[in-house]
Amino acid sequence: MADTFDLIVVGGGPAGASGAVEAARLGKRVALIEKSEHLGGAGVNTGTIPSKTLREAALTLSGVRSRRSMGVDLSVHPDEMLQALSRRALEVARNERQGLQARLERQGVQVFQGAASFIDSHTLRISGANSEQYLSAEKFLIASGSSPVRPPEFAFEDERICDSDEVLKLGFIPENVVIVGAGVIGCEYACTFAALGTEVHVIDGRKGLLPFLDEDIADALAEDMVKQGVQFYWNERVVSSRSSPGSLPTVVLSSGKELTADAVLVCSGRQSNTADLMLSAAGVTLGKRGLIDVNADYQSSAAHIYAVGDVIGAPALASTGIEQGRLAAVHAFGASSADDLPKLLPTGIYSIPEASMVGETEEALRQSGVETIVGRAYYADLPRGGILGDRSGFLKLVFRQSDMRLLGIHIIGEQATELVHIGLIAMHAEVGADFLSTVCFNYPTLGDLYKYAALDALAQRNSENSR
Repeated sequence: MADTFDLIVVGGGPAGASGAVEAARLGKRVALIEKSEHLGGAGVNTGTIPSKTLREAALTLSGVRSRRSMGVDLSVHPDEMLQALSRRALEVARNERQGLQARLERQGVQVFQGAASFIDSHTLRISGANSEQYLSAEKFLIASGSSPVRPPEFAFEDERICDSDEVLKLGFIPENVVIVGAGVIGCEYACTFAALGTEVHVIDGRKGLLPFLDEDIADALAEDMVKQGVQFYWNERVVSSRSSPGSLPTVVLSSGKELTADAVLVCSGRQSNTADLMLSAAGVTLGKRGLIDVNADYQSSAAHIYAVGDVIGAPALASTGIEQGRLAAVHAFGASSADDLPKLLPTGIYSIPEASMVGETEEALRQSGVETIVGRAYYADLPRGGILGDRSGFLKLVFRQSDMRLLGIHIIGEQATELVHIGLIAMHAEVGADFLSTVCFNYPTLGDLYKYAALDALAQRNSENSR
C-alpha cells in the first residue's frame, strides 16, 4: 500500500528543495525523492557550485590575481594545485549539501533515495538499490534537473573526453584542452583552464561569443579571453573524434582541420532528466529535449503536476529555479500570495573576467524604437580598480532618453556578478540617472562605477539639450 503525501517532489536540487520547504511551511506533508546519492542536484554537485569554486581556486592558486594586482607570482606547483582544487570543490559542495539537508529536516520533509517513475496519475514507484516502494500524493512537483547532451561524434568511454558534469573528475590539469561549445559553460571552463596555464582551443558553430550579451560586453570578453591565450574556431563544428590508449584524443572539424589535445570537454547544451519518469502514465506530455511545457503557474498538461527549474527550459538558472519552486508550491495549495517570478532576472557569467547583465541591451532597445543614452564608467579610472589590478573592466548603463530611466545594466570585470545587483535594485525601484548620480558609495569601491556612469549619461543629455 502506498504511503500518501500532500506533495511529492521529484528532484533534490535547489528548485525541488525550495518547493518542498515552501509546501512544508504551509503545513503540508511533503516527500522529496532524489535519485542520486547526494542532495543538491547539478547545481551543488557537478555544475554551478563546483565550477565556480574551481574558478576561484584557480585564480588564487595560479597566482593570476597576485600577478595582476601586485606584479608578483604566487602560483603553486601543479601537483599541489590539483590536490587543492579538488579538495576545495569537494568541501564547498559538501557544506552546501549539509545545509540543504538541514533545511529539509527542520521543515519535516521526508527524503527518499531512489529512481522515481509514475505508474498512474497519483502514484510513484521508487526503485532503490535493493528495494521498491510506492508513494502517492495529491500534488507533484517535478524538479529533476538536466544533464549534458552527449553527441554521438564523441567517444565518451575515453575518460579524457568528458562532458561538463565530468570535467571535475579529470584527475589532471591538461597541458592543452579542446572545448566544444562557446556557450556560458564552455566560456567559464575555457577561462579557468587558461588561468591554470592550459592551452585552450574553443570550437563553436556560431560567428561570435554569447550573442545574448550586449555587443560591447561580448566583444570585450572575447578580447580578454584571446589575451589569456584562448584560441577560437568560429563557424566550425566537430564531425568526428577518435582516441585510443596509445594516442591523444583528436577531433575533426567541419573545415577538415584536426585538433589533438590532452583532454576534450564537450559543452553541447543540456537536456531535461525526464526520460525515466514515465510521465505519460500521469498524462504529462514532453517537448523537445524532454522539456515539460508549463503554464504561468508552472502546471503541466496534468494540472496537479507542476514542474520547475531546468526541466521547463530557459532561463534554467539555479536562482530562478528556487523562486519557481516556491511559487509552484504556493499555487498548488492555494496560499494567498501576490508574488510572481520577477521580470528582471540577472545573468552572471563566471568567466575571467566576470560578466553580468540585467534588463535590455542597447541594441534591443534601438531595434524596438526606444531612444537611449548610454553612460559608461571604467575600472581603470577608479582607485578600487587599480587596487584590484583590473584595467579593462567597465560598466555600461542604458537609459531611456526621454526620462533617463534605467533600462539595462551591463558589466565586465572583477566582481561583476555582485555589482549587477546594485543596478537590479535600482531598476526595481524605477529610478534613473539623477538618483544614481547622487548616491554616496564607500570609497574606494567599485560601487562608484554607478555614480560615474550616471554622470556620464547626464553630461551627454545636457550636451544634446544645449545644441
